[in-house]
Formats: sequence, C-alpha cells, structure tokens
Amino acid sequence: MTSAIAPREAYRLWAPTYSEETAISFLDDELARELSPPLSDKWLLDAGCGTGRRLAANDAALAIGVDLSNEMLLAGSTRTVAVADVRGLPFAEKSFDVVWCRLVLGHLRDPGSAYRELARICRVDGKILVSDFHSAAVAAGHRRSFRDQRGQAHVIEHHLHDANSHRIMAEDAGLVLRAGRDGVIGPSVKQFYIRVGRESLYERDLGLPVVAAFLFERIA
Repeated sequence: MTSAIAPREAYRLWAPTYSEETAISFLDDELARELSPPLSDKWLLDAGCGTGRRLAANDAALAIGVDLSNEMLLAGSTRTVAVADVRGLPFAEKSFDVVWCRLVLGHLRDPGSAYRELARICRVDGKILVSDFHSAAVAAGHRRSFRDQRGQAHVIEHHLHDANSHRIMAEDAGLVLRAGRDGVIGPSVKQFYIRVGRESLYERDLGLPVVAAFLFERIA
C-alpha cells in the first residue's frame, strides 16, 4: 500500500465500490443496533452517511444524511441527503432526536469542533452515537484502507483518538457518556476473511477490537 491519502480524495475513489460490506462496516452496524435507541418516532441524522445506505435500513420518522463527498452521495439512491461537513452542519439547534456519526471522526486531526456541532443539533435528552477505528487495531498495525474499482489498495488518512479522548471531547461539548462497546473480530466476520482467502489472518486477528462505539446524551 502507498502512503495515506486525504479522506475527500479517498472517498471519491471508494464511492463506486463502497456498497460492498466489510468486516469493519459489519461490526459497526452490529454496535449501532445494540446501542441506538428505538427510532420509530424519532428524527435521525446520519452525519457522514457515505452513500446513505444506513438511512433506508431503519424506521425513523425522518432520516437525513450528510456527507462531505458528493461522489458518495451520488453512488447511493437515498434522496434525503446533502453535502455538508460534520464541523459545520446546516441545521438549527436541537433539530434531531438521534445523531449518528460513524467511522468519521478518526479522519479529523481535531474532532472537537465536530463534537460541538453534533451536540448543537441534538435535542436535550437526545442520543449521539459515535464510532471510530479502534486504537487497539491501530496498535496492531491495522489501517483504514479500501480497494478501488481497479482493485488497487489505498490507505485513508486517519488520526488516533482513544476512548478517553472521545469522552473528553464529548464532555467539553456538553455530552455525557451513557454506554461504550467494542466491535471485536470473531465468528460474525469470519466470512469476510474467507471471501478473500485470508483465513490465516482471521486466526491472527481473532479477539482484536477494531471498532469502538460510544453512546452520548445531551443533557442540557
């Protein structure tokens, strides 16, 4: 793999193949189902929604997505999406009951401003689900990566923020941590290793946390 490329360029290149599930996205979805509150009567924002594929897979009363990559949004079929930066969201204060920001903040050197925006647009007593590439995975030598349409591998620029860093940034934005979970390499994602003929790597990675998820609440 070559040196890391900036997130905007990376997701432009990844957009045509992004719909293909990965072990990381699968574990992220598992954590979101476990930690997210019921959405049936809620307004949901998916900040950093990618192609918007997660918006259709829930029963929220209103589900809106934003992403910095127009190419990602165009690669999906969801209409309730817009181009926007998580550090400057185009919504009024206290607009949403539930906010997702999944596998996004690690691409920012300093996510503090993003946390303040997530808190701003969340209603009082609302919930904010944040996930990130796990610091243990980084320590084990794993990197955020993907393959483009030609099969070429790329590494995406990523900055390490451990669980304590996320908690401190969230608290500075007025949020309280309600729960935290790790997505760990195990039987549920073995299929992804088998699919690419990397069973030996599965045995090496077994038990390794690769996704960290946090559920925060805005209390005032």
